[in-house]
Amino acid sequence: MKTIPELKVRQLKIEPDPRKILRSTDIRDNVNAVCLFQPRARKALEMGLSIPGMEYNVYVAGEPGLGRTYLVENFLLPQAQAGTTPPDLVYLNNFDNPDKPLLVSLTPGRGKILKENLQRIVKRLRRDLPRHFEQASYLRLQNKLFTKLALVRDDLMDRMDEAAQKKGFSLNIDDSGAVSLTPLVEGKVLSSEEFERLESSQKKVIKDQSSAVLNTIADLSRLVNKSEQEFRAKEVQLAQEHAASLVDRLLMPIHKKFAENKILKKYFESFKEDILENLPHYQGRQEREPRNGPEQPGEGLSDSFFGRYDVNLFVDNSEVTGAPVVKEINPGFFNLLGCVERETEWGTYYTDFSLIKAGAIHRANGGFLILRVDDLLNHPAAWEGLLRCLRTKQSSLDDPTDHYDMLRTRTISPDPIPLSLKVLLIGDDETYELLYMHDERFRKIFKLKAHIQDTVERTPESITGYAQALDRAGRETGLRGFTKDAYAELVNYSTRMAEDRERLSLHFSHLREIMIESNALAISQDKRIIDAGIVKLALDEREYRTNLYQEEFLREYDRRSIKVLTQGQGVGVANGLSVTQVGDYVMGLPHQISCTVGVGHGGIMDLEREAELGGPIHTKGMMILKSYFVNLFARNKPLVLTGSLCFEQSYAQVDGDSASGAELAALLSALSNVPIRLDLAFTGAISQSGAIMAVGGVTHKVEGFFEVCRRRGLTGQQGVLLPRDNIVHLVLRDNVLQAIKDGQFHIHPVSTIEEAMEFLTGTRAGERLKDGRFSPNSIYAAVDERLTELAVLAEKKCAMPRRKSIKKAGS
Repeated sequence: MKTIPELKVRQLKIEPDPRKILRSTDIRDNVNAVCLFQPRARKALEMGLSIPGMEYNVYVAGEPGLGRTYLVENFLLPQAQAGTTPPDLVYLNNFDNPDKPLLVSLTPGRGKILKENLQRIVKRLRRDLPRHFEQASYLRLQNKLFTKLALVRDDLMDRMDEAAQKKGFSLNIDDSGAVSLTPLVEGKVLSSEEFERLESSQKKVIKDQSSAVLNTIADLSRLVNKSEQEFRAKEVQLAQEHAASLVDRLLMPIHKKFAENKILKKYFESFKEDILENLPHYQGRQEREPRNGPEQPGEGLSDSFFGRYDVNLFVDNSEVTGAPVVKEINPGFFNLLGCVERETEWGTYYTDFSLIKAGAIHRANGGFLILRVDDLLNHPAAWEGLLRCLRTKQSSLDDPTDHYDMLRTRTISPDPIPLSLKVLLIGDDETYELLYMHDERFRKIFKLKAHIQDTVERTPESITGYAQALDRAGRETGLRGFTKDAYAELVNYSTRMAEDRERLSLHFSHLREIMIESNALAISQDKRIIDAGIVKLALDEREYRTNLYQEEFLREYDRRSIKVLTQGQGVGVANGLSVTQVGDYVMGLPHQISCTVGVGHGGIMDLEREAELGGPIHTKGMMILKSYFVNLFARNKPLVLTGSLCFEQSYAQVDGDSASGAELAALLSALSNVPIRLDLAFTGAISQSGAIMAVGGVTHKVEGFFEVCRRRGLTGQQGVLLPRDNIVHLVLRDNVLQAIKDGQFHIHPVSTIEEAMEFLTGTRAGERLKDGRFSPNSIYAAVDERLTELAVLAEKKCAMPRRKSIKKAGS
């Protein structure tokens, strides 16, 4: 029987030592270590930025907590600052067709200047135009028109009166302009009573004459109306000519500022025409604002009528340096794609150019848009709209409710906005696979996947970069200074997080939390510098806050309520190990695995599966176990037995194949009647060839069994058997390492089930000889002999005594 060496402390030591590396290193270097640790993601991002167009957008895939957003932002910011700042976009009122607002592109910062200048012009017009119409020159011209109208009117009125008197009538015109004729007889007005006493022939003559007079008066009255209309037209023309000089004077500076823009040149002409056509709004109300009052830039126009002259600063890039980088944390339809808002007035919806609102896609136009895919998929309309914009390379401002309304309300139709940007979606791998498989548009638009790795190789270079990244995170968070030994402690903890002595975990967000907690402890202890002792204290307190469930379980182990032995031997039983995660805390606990066998044809029963407590991976492990067992013992005879395997006192779901090695050991022990040491626990997955394969969570499993043994009292013989391939995954706590160093606890790596059985039982496992049998006095020989015995017993017919027949009475 071969001797299996146990692991020494030097074999479990984490190398290289970060303390030695960091003592001679400058960790204040402002290198972007996050990008340094993600070469694949960096290559994908570089490729996405180097290809023009909107087909090569990037999906950044990785687990939460790996700094995906931080990585993207830190990569994009230098690239964006070197880029070109996109233009401002403004919407203006289309005076010819208000339903089609004018979209104007301006040099960055010019949009705000245009808005402020036009607001200032309108305020000046509202203040100065009423005064402008009070000038003596204008009043003289206006009075001249009035005088001319009065002369024409008086002449026509005289002609009407003369025509009436010639026919023997008196003409009366009241204030409302109503005309009445009264007959005259011998120069006297004829009353209605006197008119009635006249003869009918005379009445007829008077009526005929009155009709002729009225026709003449009507013709003259039309001439009066025509003269008044001509007067009003001349008055308007006079007012427009008089106001045009002021409007031209106020518009001249802005004309010069934007002379190169043809759209604005035409707009200013329409602007002037609209003001001149709506002069009553300026003449009817004089707003005398104090000249020394400050004019607030961006102040809204108070009167709704004058809002038509406002400027809708749709996208303002006046404060953007380089290309914009926009991160939208709430990508709903309106926040992402913009909209045309509506307001109510007297119970009626209305909208205009000033209610067009930009979305994140417009603010990021010409640059980069960062979105979280889980936030985006919570808004299906926004997701569909984004894909449509990226596919058509333009944004059509729309309202998603319009697609579902039976009656579409009247709205405006802004021109589509051309788009040129890169979208970076941040999510996990599972979401990427779902979108890639089920949405063809996604495959065509997001052609690059930036993989975020969760660990990096532990080398002197990576340790230095890791400490630099932690130092940068601490400075950005505003924490107190950390010593190099404190950073070394965090580096070692990251190796424990990775569960691999040759790797460092890249879950910087978790380490940042520990740094923040260490900073809080330093403040409470009034320490200006955070050393390794404070970091260890923060880790211990974090452990204490989260290990309540483990303490509850350990208390049950102490009271022997959970029947797991840590000393002695037993036939058909073995100590297996499992890991359980509660929230972010992972704990390892031992379990007793038992096996029973007997005569029958039922085979080996997995009680966990029968009780529907075993997961698919555990079931597969049991199937592999049975396959190995059949291959080993059923080459020249059938397997005839009934047996069962189970986790004792397991009342929750069990999954994983890490206990299949211990289950096979319990089965072999039950068949061979060879006892297994219970001061040892065994973890490892069995293969069909009998190899013990690596499993997960070995660090927590070893520490869990150690803690149970420690609380019961270490005997110096206790330990754990684990796969040899898992040695590199052991990152144990200091108290476990000290117990191993003192010879109080042992770790034995094994490669095959034979090695494990020999160590667990102290008996040779055996091997198959040329004649098909197994080595004498071995475990396998005893198992084979017992299986043969069970087959004979199962086939043996037991003779049953014949029952005597009972004679009936009288026979």
